[in-house]
Amino acid sequence: MTYDPDALIRLAHVGMHPDRLRNLVRKAGTPTRVLRKIEIGKLSVPALAREAAAVPADERREQLSRAGIDFLVGGEAGFPGRLGDLDDAPLFLFQKGGPFQGRAVAIVGTRACTTYGRRLAERYGEAVSRAGWWVVSGLAKGIDGAAHRGSLRGPTPGIAVLGSGVDVWYPSRHRELGMSLLEMGGAVWSEAPPGARPLGWRFPPRNRLISGVAHAVVVVEAGAKGGALVTARMALEQGRDIFATPGDVGRPSSVGCNFLIRDGAFPVLDADDLLESLELAMGPSPGATPSEASAAAGDPGLPVAEFLATLGEGPVSGMAELGRLMAQGAVTIDGDGMVVALPGAPVPRD
Repeated sequence: MTYDPDALIRLAHVGMHPDRLRNLVRKAGTPTRVLRKIEIGKLSVPALAREAAAVPADERREQLSRAGIDFLVGGEAGFPGRLGDLDDAPLFLFQKGGPFQGRAVAIVGTRACTTYGRRLAERYGEAVSRAGWWVVSGLAKGIDGAAHRGSLRGPTPGIAVLGSGVDVWYPSRHRELGMSLLEMGGAVWSEAPPGARPLGWRFPPRNRLISGVAHAVVVVEAGAKGGALVTARMALEQGRDIFATPGDVGRPSSVGCNFLIRDGAFPVLDADDLLESLELAMGPSPGATPSEASAAAGDPGLPVAEFLATLGEGPVSGMAELGRLMAQGAVTIDGDGMVVALPGAPVPRD
């Protein structure tokens, strides 16, 4: 159903929880009736919210235009179709950049990721972008930010979905990352009005948009609890394919992924495996072939301790073997302390 955009743009600036707003509109029948209840005091909202609702629609549009923000209404041209098909579809979106065209793959994970997980997320992001699919994530620190950074190395734009206003970068240190995403032709979305702070209750509704617009969701690292598992649960409810990278049983950042695989998620072991699995789920990639996209993305490497474990030798002999491989030009240790295979050189892996 398409609602009056003038009423929606006024109601959108009230800043309600999306679930509450959607239920109020359904119960009242139209956004105009909800606005009327706010105006006459039959609907309890903070004073600032009542003042926000009273601002005329034309004034709101002018404010958004000056800020370079689009207001997308469900059911109208430009609104992402996959989001409009959700049972809990957003009534509207605030957007910077865009428009989104094509298919998206969500890459998500814990903020408290390992160096290896971060490097792997970067490689996944780059490989997916080179394959011609949009990378969608939450711009958070950890896995989300790494996936976005990787996607910037490929040719396909990406989408950042925020738990704040589209003009409020969170974390603030990811402002440059978000701006780079926009400069590449990507989009930033939010249901929260401009200026809205990143409050905790905004993130679960944000996660349903990440999974909802995607054709598949990839979880790189995740703890036993957290937003990545919320996104995976929502993806399951939305009928999306879920992929997860397995990890050590005792590592906190791998617990969530291992649980997902136990419960039916598809395990993916590297970028090659991911792209091949995505093609099975989504059809042929519109960009580079899986082998080309994966090769261009490079090797994420392994921490020194984990690399030594793959050699199956004691610490002393293992370090000697690592030194020999470095001297032969088979591997190097990068600035993050990761052992990375050099092109064309075979590296022992269990």
